Amino acid sequence: MELGDSSAVIPDSFMGYRDDFTMQMSMILDQIRAPLIVPVLRLAVYICLTMSVMLFVERVYMGIVISLVKLFGRKPEKRFKWEPMKDDIELGNSVYPMVLVQIPMYNEREVYQLSIGAACGLSWPSDRIVIQVLDDSTDPTIKDLVEMECSRWASKGVNIKYEIRDNRNGYKAGALKEGMKKSYVKSCDYVAIFDADFQPEPDYLWRTVPFLLHNPKLALVQARWKFVNSDECLMTRMQEMSLDYHFTVEQEVGSSTYAFFGFNGTAGIWRISALNEAGGWKDRTTVEDMDLAVRASLKGWKFLYLGSLKVKNELPSTFKAYRYQQHRWSCGPANLFRKMAFEIMTNKNVTLWKKVHVIYSFFVVRKIVAHIVTFIFYCVVLPATVLVPEVIVPKWGAVYIPSIITLLNAVGTPRSLHLMVFWILFENVMSLHRTKATFIGLLEGGRVNEWIVTEKLGDLKAKSATKAPKKLRFRFGDRIHVLELGVGMYLFSIGCYDALFGKNHYYLYLFAQAIAFFIAGCGQIGTVVPNY
Repeated sequence: MELGDSSAVIPDSFMGYRDDFTMQMSMILDQIRAPLIVPVLRLAVYICLTMSVMLFVERVYMGIVISLVKLFGRKPEKRFKWEPMKDDIELGNSVYPMVLVQIPMYNEREVYQLSIGAACGLSWPSDRIVIQVLDDSTDPTIKDLVEMECSRWASKGVNIKYEIRDNRNGYKAGALKEGMKKSYVKSCDYVAIFDADFQPEPDYLWRTVPFLLHNPKLALVQARWKFVNSDECLMTRMQEMSLDYHFTVEQEVGSSTYAFFGFNGTAGIWRISALNEAGGWKDRTTVEDMDLAVRASLKGWKFLYLGSLKVKNELPSTFKAYRYQQHRWSCGPANLFRKMAFEIMTNKNVTLWKKVHVIYSFFVVRKIVAHIVTFIFYCVVLPATVLVPEVIVPKWGAVYIPSIITLLNAVGTPRSLHLMVFWILFENVMSLHRTKATFIGLLEGGRVNEWIVTEKLGDLKAKSATKAPKKLRFRFGDRIHVLELGVGMYLFSIGCYDALFGKNHYYLYLFAQAIAFFIAGCGQIGTVVPNY
């Protein structure tokens, strides 16, 4: 008996059964291939190409608008009246409007001192500003630390209020809503909101309040985010590229065309009367900031994005924290669209152009189509065409359109052009979670109202100088992500087939994307900190 002779080990009857089974499966696949698989895949390609064109047109439109804005110097001071605040000897400090500064926080051990210190350092007449710390912390030690920090600033003459609740109903929206009910808020004209990791510069109010003061129909002035830890690792660099496009292009275009742009939830200052007219804070979705902005816009209020004013903050530096954040940012808008689409369409206070912009451009294209087409087309449908050569994807849809979209996105962060390939792979990986979250929001699935506060690490430079680096521990529940590994195996298998038998020659892209999914599946994105 020869060692490699399988017939000596496996009975002939079984060998024959196996051959029959293989032949039967092959015949079944051949029979359903033409009437079922090919038409379904071809339809999926057509739908994905349509969505790609929608996204392409949106990106090109915004690229043209932002180019014209830069060319003609359409600065905010030219579009809205702005005059510096001036002292009045007779009226004294009463000439300055009363400003409330809200800082919502939840167990923010690493950053509470930074945010409170920055807010208390705002340059404004001391009797015309109230700092309100809304602490929902459940850790008694952290609550004591935050309260002590507030008392320390109060002893220096700062008008700071430490507010707590006996529950976390409504999460951030609930805390902000409760804060607005305090009696001392009734005397305030404007409210500035800063999340716990945001550190405004001292001149923040001097640069924003005059816009609200001299433009009665202006409800919101939104500042830009400046990331203090963008160079921490490759993952933070990728996040910077995506968010810089959002602030450099999307927010600027919405503001410049008087169409619509969303409140970012922090680093913005609201006219309190506009906030109240819009119905105040609501906790029906996980994007209470966007909800408020849409409702205020439907009341006819205008918003201003001030890109030249930057507020320092922190990017998530762990893959776990980033996944939770992206779930909230993708699920919330889809769920809000489900709840408000009819209300937007039937609104009589705004123009048809604004309705179209909010529904089609802001929600459908940017918050739904952009996520779905990135994952479904580039990670599922396009690879599947390797196995079904009857379905052909035109080169303009597979290469030209995504290339142009990618280059337009790079406008926001020119210093990271050399990382473009990594950004593409990273965004495709994250599109898996964004697509899943989008469908959860649209269908109101089980995790639709999930709210997990993004972990912050605080002053990283100071910590790295005083503490020894922690040794990474492997935890199966935290590190292994089955969904990413499954998609990675799918792409790798098709890549192998394409390299051996295929004609599409996508295998290099498929292998690279599979590796990116494998790395994400092992939870290793962001753990390496090279110097870029």
